[in-house]
Amino acid sequence: MATEVLMPALSPTMEEGTLAKWLVKEGDAVKSGDILAEIETDKATMEFEAVDEGIVGKILVAEGTAGVKVNTPIAVLVEEGESADAAPAPKVTLAAPPKAEVAAPAAVAAAPAPAAPKASGARVMASPLARRLAKERGVDISALAGSGPHGRIVKADVEAVGAGRAVKPAAAPAAAPAPAPAAAPAGPSASPVAKLYEGREYTEVTLDGMRKTIAARLTEAKQTIPHFYLRRDVQLDTLMAFRAELNSKLESRGVKLSVNDFVIKACANALQQVPDANAVWAGDRILKLKPSDVAVAVAIEGGLFTPVLKDAHQKTLSALSAEMKDLAARARNRKLAPHEYQGGTFAISNLGMFGIDNFDAVINPPHGAILAVGAGVKKPVVKANGEIGVATVMSMTLSVDHRVIDGALGAELLKAIVENLENPMAMLA
Repeated sequence: MATEVLMPALSPTMEEGTLAKWLVKEGDAVKSGDILAEIETDKATMEFEAVDEGIVGKILVAEGTAGVKVNTPIAVLVEEGESADAAPAPKVTLAAPPKAEVAAPAAVAAAPAPAAPKASGARVMASPLARRLAKERGVDISALAGSGPHGRIVKADVEAVGAGRAVKPAAAPAAAPAPAPAAAPAGPSASPVAKLYEGREYTEVTLDGMRKTIAARLTEAKQTIPHFYLRRDVQLDTLMAFRAELNSKLESRGVKLSVNDFVIKACANALQQVPDANAVWAGDRILKLKPSDVAVAVAIEGGLFTPVLKDAHQKTLSALSAEMKDLAARARNRKLAPHEYQGGTFAISNLGMFGIDNFDAVINPPHGAILAVGAGVKKPVVKANGEIGVATVMSMTLSVDHRVIDGALGAELLKAIVENLENPMAMLA
């Protein structure tokens, strides 16, 4: 029987997408695991694969079509000799990315729970691509929980194991999901605003998926998160000298450390030193994480990404630098996978490179805090001996979710960050 292929949800926040490019045409035979098309979400352009075998009987959505809602039929698969006009069988979705172990952010609707691992001796439902990948990586495919239709194991489930993000059984406790945000930010509608500027020259910019998501999430963040702000200055002269010394030694390896690399490492270590602050808000509870998973804001055309450096406390400065450069480059090309920009407990937003002295950043839910980093500027300071001197001073503001982190705990976290930056050699111990 004919089977409808539906627009997949390639990330928890995806509600619609653009069918950027078909990689098959009508009449092509496809099998499970074949890449069918490229989909542009609000964050990235991603490939997706077929779950079932068949022949592409009809393409229902032309490539380049924007605003295609999730679960909208985009094509029909048929059997040999069957017409695409035949009544379709129950709808089949395409492979989705791996589910996260923690509760979804407040701005994300809860995803359906994956099927539990298979009982011994039971038939394992898995795509051929997932089977081949599991064999190559030495993964016991029968022990996996499938995130595909009817518990089918797909490529993403195997890759999740390789990355240390195995999907838990459905019975694992999860936080209750918070309400989803409004579809559009609050404020006046377009018509009354446009009337204010009648007779004035302007260009109207239509919101794309990324800008809509940013507007909705940040509106929700400022309306629902009780922000408070802590400010500290850090003297960078010791760090700048240490950085210059390290860069001279690493030059032969093609490594050049930035001040931001040190900030990432300082924050990652501080989250280990103040573990109670390494936490996120999960609706009706707080989740305290053991690893330091630090998100870093990357500006791109039309918006921003916050790729996450996982286990940042365990990585060297050169490793963090290389990973951050790779994530930033792929973010600007919208080539990040969802698991690379979701999660984390803490974020860094650095506008110092743009000459900004200081600013207050908006918390990215469900994170417990975000650090706003300003420029390093030469300023007069009073030295320990009471004399006036000149130092390179950088202003930092920690925006804190008071539901997760109280004032004294936030102050302790910021103090640890400052001490790490002013004693950079200790971060290598």
